[in-house]
Amino acid sequence: MPSATTTATDPPAVVYDARGLTKEFDGGQVAALRGVDLTVREGEFVAIIGPSGCGKSTLLQMLGALDRPSSGTLTFRGRSLPGLADAAAYRARDIGFVFQAFHLLPTFTVLENVQIPMFEGDLPRSQRRARAAELLESVGLSHRLRHFPSQLSGGERQRVAIARSLANRPGVLLADEPTGNLDSANADQVLDLILRLHRELRMTLVLVTHDLGIAKRATRIIRMKDGRVVDGPATPTPTPATP
Repeated sequence: MPSATTTATDPPAVVYDARGLTKEFDGGQVAALRGVDLTVREGEFVAIIGPSGCGKSTLLQMLGALDRPSSGTLTFRGRSLPGLADAAAYRARDIGFVFQAFHLLPTFTVLENVQIPMFEGDLPRSQRRARAAELLESVGLSHRLRHFPSQLSGGERQRVAIARSLANRPGVLLADEPTGNLDSANADQVLDLILRLHRELRMTLVLVTHDLGIAKRATRIIRMKDGRVVDGPATPTPTPATP
């Protein structure tokens, strides 16, 4: 039976909540975000779409605590993100990043690149290697463990980056134009992989893209223009549970 505080029709828990979020650069001369309101709930796949320069990547950086807002409030599971004492620990423990540019270290092997997020933890070397090998197998790259990034195709490099983003078992995946540097065939494969992991691991996924075809695969689309949310509900409509 549901508890007194939880019912079958309760919406999923709130992961991110932003209210009046702004971000200014150059002493206020450039406004990247202009009062954004946004709620993301547990297990959602939210696509943030808009033209270049609309503020979507800036918003993703705020969610990842890679930058701080100029004003407004932003919480992660009820905690203030700008107020975190250790933003690096939040990034290492709670979220995974996938970037357009891969950001793999060229002098590290594929197996070593995937282990990088685990270096801040207390796993012994043998367990780090085993975990990295398991993740690479899950993205179809078990045959590439000892290769270097320069020996991989663009699609393979992005799959390594996805494996690395999962190293510490995050509950949230933040993806910034993850298919932007790929041809259409590799882009489709990488997107299918991200969506499979989202389903299987029940992760919350926030993906930034300018491609409406990609965004249409999300459960909710947020459209941005000139630093504002202009379309798509900032707050998801709760869906009653099926009896």
